[in-house]
Amino acid sequence: MWKPIIFAFLIVVTGAAAAMSHDVRDPATLQKPLIQDLLTESLKSTEGLEVVVSHVALPPNLTLPMHWHPGEEFAYILQGSVTLILDGEGEQEAFSGDVGIVPLKKVHTARSGDEGATILVFRVHEEGQPGRVLVSN
Repeated sequence: MWKPIIFAFLIVVTGAAAAMSHDVRDPATLQKPLIQDLLTESLKSTEGLEVVVSHVALPPNLTLPMHWHPGEEFAYILQGSVTLILDGEGEQEAFSGDVGIVPLKKVHTARSGDEGATILVFRVHEEGQPGRVLVSN
């Protein structure tokens, strides 16, 4: 019972340490999103699943295209603010220190605030699947 909890804790600590030591410009100076995968690792406790930890920097007032993930997504806002827009569910604003969750295959987008945003993203999905799938309008 403790092995999955300890493994998840180690992944979170590793991702947080990598994000904090990661050299990224101030998101307010960016012209386009900067997404860097810090860790991709198969889950030992569950065959066929992997976790991906990404450092995401969004310039100010940017709206990402509508998309979904072939897994669950958990986002910790390191800096700035972001509005998560889940299809059919409205908007959820998140600020530095907040955590957001996107359910499996839920169509959504995100919009950064006036100062941009820096986000540590954890995704758990089937191995070999794309990180996101764009939705055509």
